[in-house]
Amino acid sequence: MPTVSVGRDRLFLALGKSYTQEEFEDLCFKFGIELDDVTTEKAIIRKEKHLEEEDEGVGDDEEIIYKIEVPANRYDLLCLEGIAQSLRIFNEEEQTPKYTVASITKDSMLKMHVKTETSSIRPFVVCAVLRDITFDEASYNSFIDLQDKLHQNICRRRTLVAIGTHDLDTLQGPFTYEALRPENINFVPLKQEKNFRADELMEFYKSDMKLKKFLHIIENSPVFPVIYDSKRERYLVTRGHRFESDTDEAEALCFICTCPGINGIKTVLSLPPIINGAHSAITLKTKNVFIECTATDLTKASIVLNTMVTTFSAYCQRKFEVEPVEVIYSDGRSYIYPDLSFYNMEVPLSYITGSIGVSLEAEKVTSLLNRMQLRAEHSVADDNKCNINVSIPPTRSDVLHPCDVMEDVAIAYGYNDIPKRRLPSMKPLPLNQLEDLIRAEIAMNGFTEVLTWILCSNRDNFALLNRKDDQSSAVIVGNPRSSDFEKGFWDWVGESSKQACLNGQKAVRTSLMPGALKIIGHNKDHPKPIKIFEVGDVALLDESKDVGATNRRHLAALYCGTNSGFELIHSLVDRILEVMGTPFVPIGDNTGYYIQRSDATEFLPGRQASIIYKGKHIGNFGIVHPQVDVKAIGKKSWVHE
Repeated sequence: MPTVSVGRDRLFLALGKSYTQEEFEDLCFKFGIELDDVTTEKAIIRKEKHLEEEDEGVGDDEEIIYKIEVPANRYDLLCLEGIAQSLRIFNEEEQTPKYTVASITKDSMLKMHVKTETSSIRPFVVCAVLRDITFDEASYNSFIDLQDKLHQNICRRRTLVAIGTHDLDTLQGPFTYEALRPENINFVPLKQEKNFRADELMEFYKSDMKLKKFLHIIENSPVFPVIYDSKRERYLVTRGHRFESDTDEAEALCFICTCPGINGIKTVLSLPPIINGAHSAITLKTKNVFIECTATDLTKASIVLNTMVTTFSAYCQRKFEVEPVEVIYSDGRSYIYPDLSFYNMEVPLSYITGSIGVSLEAEKVTSLLNRMQLRAEHSVADDNKCNINVSIPPTRSDVLHPCDVMEDVAIAYGYNDIPKRRLPSMKPLPLNQLEDLIRAEIAMNGFTEVLTWILCSNRDNFALLNRKDDQSSAVIVGNPRSSDFEKGFWDWVGESSKQACLNGQKAVRTSLMPGALKIIGHNKDHPKPIKIFEVGDVALLDESKDVGATNRRHLAALYCGTNSGFELIHSLVDRILEVMGTPFVPIGDNTGYYIQRSDATEFLPGRQASIIYKGKHIGNFGIVHPQVDVKAIGKKSWVHE
């Protein structure tokens, strides 16, 4: 979970009260966050530079830093302002603020025009303005730090959303969001004095420890996203060179060029998601802040924008009021951001009290929810059932379902105050009970249990087993290159597994057999015989299900040795069905099970059989086909599934 570093004294000042460390730890626990560490600024610097710890105690002038761990989906708690406000409301020292959008006409709103070309790289942008804001050094640093925290969290290192903040007084609307070839973009980036082309900037930042990790997002794209204002900078032109307009006016034979063309360019606000322009950089003296968020995910962009403006609108002259911006797309669509409206949810009181296990009155529940920034009232329906009507503010994007409301009631009530009891639902499912009995029986027959990945390549599902993919059984993963398969994951599973996963489409396994064969393949030097088994889920397409697929619990057992093992697998099948109380019957009798010859492609012809139970085919066993052996392990083996 994210950790937020805040100055202790400034936090206590915002809370309006000082606490001992134990008291503050207790308050954090009650609210659902955790005081992770207590340190100092100097200690943090020493740790980052790998310097030895000093024996001296904390000096009187050294600020104490609290590192507070917050839930990953509570974006409103990623800075001191959000934590302090939430704790004040939790302590019932203030009410949940009512965030409003400034009441201005559409004609007087700032406009952001989105060009068609942006759809190929970062298609969405949302904007807002904080008017008459007052920064001090601490709040300014917190404003910058919140952007970094959001970039690392919900923005997924700027791949989904990138935030740009600008001094509005240095700009002139309307703004345009465009996508241009990198050689056509020129500007002075933040903290630089030299003018760069966008392609030159990519090379320049490859040596920057902070920014180089974001270059891959756009560097291979034929066009780069860029935001301009409508004002053209003025340049002095002389002897074929171009100078800023504040160059010495005594320069000979100079003239001012303000017209469009080769010597007149618009002001670049930002090159998302890499860097902002130096022209509109915010400072401690900034009074009006223009915030833009470009994104590939519009929902997350709206959450990020709402988090920024609701948190820091407290520093505006008109507290908690935000000026809207109209975003106009090239096809004529028009949207006004930010959307700070509350949305309502109705939750039955019985659901809340039943899930928590505590009998609470409706008035108590609404009081607890108000402490968690959720405005709540109770009402009685026609059937005399009590419902809790919850108004969810724009700061609480984590509240998506009635279970989230119930969780907030439990937090405010106090987890330690909830009586312990054994829930009636805490019983194993019949399928899991049967699985445990089967696993124990197979283990007593000398087999060792293994666990393999539920995701595999499409090749493993079909080509490895000599099967043809008819497109009717395997569940294909739509986004295989997800966070589950980042570098750390590949380091864990190894290079061979990485290549196996990346060859072809990523799918959910339809059989346990490929995993068992690969276990043998990676343990060729293990003393023989090898006897392994696995009980686990496979996934198959099923149009009758609302998700289009269904899980099936399968069993696979494998024997690998230098002599015959067919009879061992056969006897294991008989033993499993015997302990399940299933009699062996003649072929065609539907009162028990029998075996008959099969023709599965993964097994050797004439050395395999199907298991039929009450007229239904429930499995196969046999000697693995030599072609499958060569592909997987290079040795002879016998499998039952």
